Amino acid sequence: MTTGEIWTQLSSAMTGLVLAWVMFEQYFPYQLRGYLQKYSQKLMSYAYPYIHVTFHEFTSERLKRSEAFSAIQNYLGSNSTKTAKRLKADVVRNNEPVVLTMDDYEEVTDVFEGVKVWWSSSKTVPKTQSDERRYYRLTFHKSHRDVITEKYLEHVLKEGKAIAVRNRQRKLFTNNPSEWSHVVFEHPATFDTLAMETKKKEDIKKDLTKFSKGKDYYAKIGKAWKRGYLLYGPPGTGKSTMISAMANFLDYDVYDLELTTVKDNSELRKLLIETTGQRKKTEKDDDDKSDKKKKEAEDERKSGSKVTLSGLLNFIDGLWSACGGERIIVFTTNYVDKLDPALIRRGRMDKHIELSYCCFEAFKVLAKNYLELKSHETFGKIEELLGETKMTPADVAENLMPRSDEEDEEECLKRLIEGLETAKEEARKKAEEEAVSKAEKADKEGGETSSQVAKENCEISAEEAKENGVIAGG
Repeated sequence: MTTGEIWTQLSSAMTGLVLAWVMFEQYFPYQLRGYLQKYSQKLMSYAYPYIHVTFHEFTSERLKRSEAFSAIQNYLGSNSTKTAKRLKADVVRNNEPVVLTMDDYEEVTDVFEGVKVWWSSSKTVPKTQSDERRYYRLTFHKSHRDVITEKYLEHVLKEGKAIAVRNRQRKLFTNNPSEWSHVVFEHPATFDTLAMETKKKEDIKKDLTKFSKGKDYYAKIGKAWKRGYLLYGPPGTGKSTMISAMANFLDYDVYDLELTTVKDNSELRKLLIETTGQRKKTEKDDDDKSDKKKKEAEDERKSGSKVTLSGLLNFIDGLWSACGGERIIVFTTNYVDKLDPALIRRGRMDKHIELSYCCFEAFKVLAKNYLELKSHETFGKIEELLGETKMTPADVAENLMPRSDEEDEEECLKRLIEGLETAKEEARKKAEEEAVSKAEKADKEGGETSSQVAKENCEISAEEAKENGVIAGG
């Protein structure tokens, strides 16, 4: 038999099978089809040695995406780039490489502890585009059931979630007024660029690292997995920059809570719970509720906040504070002495960090950041001036920043020295004025006291004269 004859017979056989399938679908009763498929699959299971596990994109709640599906997608995207022939590309962050994932109807293999498995991606044929449902199918030999179900799947989900953390776009949330809205968080601050003493930065980094790895430890000691930081110091000393550096160091989202817009304690508790995950909304939900939200926001603005101190304390370390995973709560203030002691005690604000005026070590960080200088002949003069006057890191940075392309480091350092000398002179004059004012006040108080004493002496003398006159007259 020639090759052409073989292909002709094969084509005829395939055509016959397709025709038989069409007739089966069209004329065979639906109920009987179900029984036939059920028992045919049962019969094949005795001869077919492979097991299939399917992971659908959506759970029973149509709008909720399966976390398992997302984790598998990330895992396969990371492990299939070298073997898959068809991939999908996406850009997660600006100026970073594209993220690749396995395309639909593609199949890749994976090996775990010597066990080979097969992953395939597919989707149902939709009647409309909104009905499209994608899924992954895992295939493995039935002799490896225990390894796959007890170890491999856990490995895939754990690795997939870790990849999602590395690739995701972090967000900056703000309450508006009783719901969170967000933008992409792209603040570039790091501990390397933070104007602070090296020893203090390393201490904070160690504390953050210890906390981020402390899930089991916090569970063992019976505490919620959270930590409070109090950042205090004059304006311009880097409190907001510190928060950004902490978020970048831990790869956390940032929730900026404006208490004055929160209506009451219940709304505050609701905001806290929603930091554990944002509910996915449809456009229809937003359209239906937009007018209502605007009215509620206006009412809340007019009525003002009714959040109490006890409500805020419960927000920090009450029962509801244990909801969700790890959480760092940061308070910032310019005037730590004005805060209620109950709010900042240890256990609520576990670590107090003072951010003060610029020291010489912090200046060297800024000089490296802004001018790429590690040393200069003027550094000695600057160190002396920083020890004699107070200037915030923000003001130092402003003086170091070149104002034009023509300005070099010499001009920037000269401007900083002039700024420090000016600040020193202004501080001297202010101290003299305060001393004069204090002296004048003391003199004034002393004069009033002398006048009062003289007046009392005159009254006493008049009284004595009167008494003497009466006795004499008697």
